[in-house]
Amino acid sequence: MTKQFLLLLLITVFLSSCGKSYKIKGSSSVPTLDGKTVYVKVIKNDKWVTIDSAEIVHGEFKLNGSVDSVEMASIFLDDESVAPIVLESGAMELSITQSDITVKGTTLNDKLYKFVAKKNYIDDRAQENQRLESQRILDGVDPDEAQEQMNEGNTKLSDELRGYVKSFIRENYDNVLGPSVFLMVCSSTFPYPLLTPDLQELVDQAPENFRNNPKIKEYVAKAKDNIQNIQEQQLLQQHEENAPQAPPRPQVQPNRY
Repeated sequence: MTKQFLLLLLITVFLSSCGKSYKIKGSSSVPTLDGKTVYVKVIKNDKWVTIDSAEIVHGEFKLNGSVDSVEMASIFLDDESVAPIVLESGAMELSITQSDITVKGTTLNDKLYKFVAKKNYIDDRAQENQRLESQRILDGVDPDEAQEQMNEGNTKLSDELRGYVKSFIRENYDNVLGPSVFLMVCSSTFPYPLLTPDLQELVDQAPENFRNNPKIKEYVAKAKDNIQNIQEQQLLQQHEENAPQAPPRPQVQPNRY
């Protein structure tokens, strides 16, 4: 009986460890990448740390390892970060082409790259809208009218993207994608931590686990400090502008003899 129990225990441990492993099957259709190294890196103490690597040989490579918990990572080609990836248990496929890099096969990576594809689609439409402005002018449309049409199109696309990003973050408050996309939007919008009304709304409506995420807490705290400093500077500037001006000092004319 004891031997059977130990055997069952070993099988259970083995199956549990298998459930916490990831496998990445990679392919590249870019010939110049053969011989280069693909790295999987995570941020530890504000630095990128390599946890896995593989050389691309004849357009193929494999990565695998164990995961204690689900976390965001990044795919590097040599020293360049080229794509995000969610490290979670399961089998993934990483595809590198001339125009795109995608990861699929696990729940959160499928969600992430669906989001990336939709965002890229909206961005492409914005670029096309800008190209159409020049085409309208060439076709004889008044430049001011062409500019107005482009602005209207860009406003609609901007509203569409903003709404999509907000809904995606809300839908993923409880996993690594919500905080990661939130911080990605912040870093791509501002040179230093700030919060727009939309971003503040997302934080206010978020569950406690999102607000208590260490990176979210740090960003929000710095953003509030920056906003307070900006407001104080604006008040000081306004006070200086409204302060009564001292009368000009009379100019002393030189004595003439």
